[in-house]
Amino acid sequence: DFAGLGDTVAETAYFQALVPRGLREWTGPNGVREAFTGWFGDLDDFDVVEAVVGGVGERLHLRWRARARGEKLDGVWCLVEQEMYADTDDSGRLTRLRLLCSGFCPEQARSGA
Repeated sequence: DFAGLGDTVAETAYFQALVPRGLREWTGPNGVREAFTGWFGDLDDFDVVEAVVGGVGERLHLRWRARARGEKLDGVWCLVEQEMYADTDDSGRLTRLRLLCSGFCPEQARSGA
């Protein structure tokens, strides 16, 4: 559930995401929530396996990798990684967000020793 996501996003926020289907854009807290709900909202299983929070100058840098499984993924465990850079306003809310997504990549059995 991404209901709380809107609390961290400014009303004037602009969100761009480069995803496997191409460049997508949303505005405002509802748009940002809509994007994340579309990507992750209907999965049966979702586990964050790695997350990094940092900064580049005054810009916020976030990166996360997750394992996911669901009907839209044919019930197969997949990995997905997203990297985001975001600007914030004086109250700390996100104003301009730019995201790059790997897409859902099926996990492959590891072979060898």
